[in-house]
Parts: sequence; C-alpha cells; structure tokens
Amino acid sequence: MTREETDSAEALPSAAVVVVAPSDTFTRRHIGPRGDDVATMLDLVGQDSLEALVDATVPPSIRIKPLELTPLPEQPNRPLGEFELTERLRAMADANEVCRSYIGMGYSDVIVPPVIQRNILENPGWYTQYTPYQAEISQGRLEALLNFQTAIADLTGLPLANASLLDEATAAAEAMAMCHAIGRGKRTRFFVADDCHPQTLSVVRTRGHSMGLDVQVGPLDTLESGSDLAGVLLQYPATDGRIRCPRQAIESAHACGALAVMAADLLSLTLLVPPGDLGADIAIGSSQRFGVPMGFGGPHAAYLATLDKHARRMPGRIVGVAKDAAGRTAYRLAIQTREQHIRRDKATSNICTAQVLLAILAGMYAVYHGPDGLRAIALRIRALAGALAEGLSRLGHDVPDGPLFDTLRVEPQGIDSARILEAARERMINLRPYDDGTIGIALDETTETEDVL
Repeated sequence: MTREETDSAEALPSAAVVVVAPSDTFTRRHIGPRGDDVATMLDLVGQDSLEALVDATVPPSIRIKPLELTPLPEQPNRPLGEFELTERLRAMADANEVCRSYIGMGYSDVIVPPVIQRNILENPGWYTQYTPYQAEISQGRLEALLNFQTAIADLTGLPLANASLLDEATAAAEAMAMCHAIGRGKRTRFFVADDCHPQTLSVVRTRGHSMGLDVQVGPLDTLESGSDLAGVLLQYPATDGRIRCPRQAIESAHACGALAVMAADLLSLTLLVPPGDLGADIAIGSSQRFGVPMGFGGPHAAYLATLDKHARRMPGRIVGVAKDAAGRTAYRLAIQTREQHIRRDKATSNICTAQVLLAILAGMYAVYHGPDGLRAIALRIRALAGALAEGLSRLGHDVPDGPLFDTLRVEPQGIDSARILEAARERMINLRPYDDGTIGIALDETTETEDVL
C-alpha cells in the first residue's frame, strides 16, 4: 500500500461510526414527483402547497388521518427503513379488531378453494402480467376468461358476456351509458329502483350527472314510462333481501322503447329465474362471492351480459374463439377497437381496470364446484336464512313475508335496535342498521349452523 493510499484509508471513519440509513434505497425505489415537479404543478393549478391542494379538492368527510409513523427514539433524525416500517405497520395492524360481518350489500365472505388460492392467487404466473394484450402469449388467461364469460352467460340467461369490469357499481353506470348510447343519445332519463345497493345509487347518480342524464331514484311502482326514458335499473334480490318478480317493470320499460337492466346476485341465479328469461336486456353484478376474498372492500370483478345485438355498445373485453394459421383453436380479444390502446376516440372501456385476475378466480371457482356444487352452496345458504327468519319470527320479531335468498330485514319488537347492535358488537358481529330502526342480516358461504343459533 502506498503512502497516499494509507493516508486515504486513515481518513475514512471507522466501521463503528459509519451509519447507513436503510431508508435511502427504500425512498429512491418509490416513484414520486421531484420538488421542481411539485412546484410546477402547484403553480399550474394555482395553489401554494400540497396541503392547500388537498383542502381544495378532497372533501373532509373522506380524508384519512395520516398514520403517526414516528422515527426511532434512539435515532430521531433518521427515517424508517423498509423493514422497520413494515414491522411498525404490522404492530399497528395487530390492534385491529376483526369482526364477523353480516352486512351484505353485495359483499360476502367466501371459501377460496385451496387449489385455486395456491395455483392462481398466489402464483406469479397469474397475478403479475395478467392483462391479455398479446394473444400469442396469453392463451391460458384468455381461455380462463372465456370460462368466466361462459359461466356468466349461463347464469344470466343472456347470450353475450364480457370478461369483467371494475366492480358492480361502476358496471351499473356502464349499463346506464349503454342504454343512453343505444337510444342514440335522444333519451335522457334513467330510472333506478330505490332498493338497489346504496353504493350503486351513488355511482349511478354521479355518472349520470356527468353525462347530463336525469337519474330518477324511487320505488319501482313509481316508474313513469315515456319517450325520454333510456332504461331502468333493478336489484335482484333487492338490497334488503326481498325477491320480487320484475316482469311488469320490464314490460313497462319495453313498451316505451327503453331497456331493462338487472343487477343480480350471481349465486342466487343458481336458484332464481335468470334475468334473460325475465326479459332483461342487460344483467350486471359482482363476481366477488364466487371465491374472491373480500380484500378490505374491493373492488371486485363485475360482470355484464347482454343480447348479441348490443355487442358494439358493450364495455370491457370480449374473449372470442378463432383459428390460428394451422387451423387450431385460438383465443383472442374480439372487437378490439373498443380498447383505449387501439383507438382512444372510439374506446368504450379501459382494459387495465377490468380485473382480469379476479375474473379468473371467479371463473375457476365456477369450474371447481360445477353447476351442482354452486346450487348446493346456494341451497344451504337459503336454508340457513330461512331457519334464521323462522327463529326470529317465533321470538316475536317482525320478519317480512315472501321469498328470500340470503338476506333478511328484521324489525325488532320489544327491544331497541341500538341495544341489539351494541350486543352484536360486543360479540364481534357487524349487522346492517337502517334509518328506520330495522336491522339487516346477510348470510354467506362461510355461515355455520352455530352462527345462526
């Protein structure tokens, strides 16, 4: 070692005093705007700071208080590294109380078949580059999506299904847009039954406002036909569990040239008359209860099925079957001009927001159980719901008459609903409260007899 090299080595601090912040690479690895980018953006929108921008754009009611992730006490000036941050977040998450939910509203706990969980949900070959842009390297994904489409078409009684959308509420909004487009933009009124799920009502109202549509929400018997009516949206079963025959409403819509949209529970369709047989033009809904975990609320892959004549107005992917150059069966995306990466000005959807992985899970769940298995699950849930309704009725509580599937709305007698909700909360159970003092209870695939008792 030369004298210069020795001097340089001695000039270095000893290993005992070298502190390498593990957060350096962690910070660099996460893409974010640079300081100059932020300043340019704020100048463009006319705000002084990011905090002021948030205050001006995000309603206070939906803001989440930032997590208090304080630095380490022994090194208060050093940010947390990735491992340290993960450990801190895990300790905070352990403080959560996980309750058993019977809320419903389109969300159901499920049993994920282990073979599907291990080989698809936990398999990087499926959960990474799963958007099937290039048919030549996506044949497996496309075939799985075709299975999903086939299951949806069979259950809804409508011949053409797409390969999923973002979630049920946005699928309802897409169906409204379809009705408006099929009416060539001349029909500007859309009616929504008030017993649809509340999140669906909110999204349809918002989308309708942006489209300049008059979205009317009310009881189904207040539907007024007319030449300005584009479509009608019905929930089947209703959000409170009631099952009503919608034929009269569908016929009223058709009489004035409007379309009928039914938001239907997929599992219930193994027992109920399918929308297509009832005369519906479009069926939409969530595929979550087909083996897709709740995932902290979604979004979960939605479905949309319709008649063949509306194919060009249909949003989302449609997987078709073709022949390759050698005459072998090949799968491809049909009517590709609908996608934004092909012709943006003609697009009806964005392929990246259509939940390929979760649609594949739902399709595989249907394949795993088969028609008889799905029907057995539905019959078991219905039997438990019926037993619960009978038991509550014998206890003196008011349970609505009529057919039900998995959900019932109870009017307590002789006891305040607030006390019932509090007693349920003490037992780590979530029920659905209504403004009128009634309580909703929704059962699912994971419900056991002991839960009902």
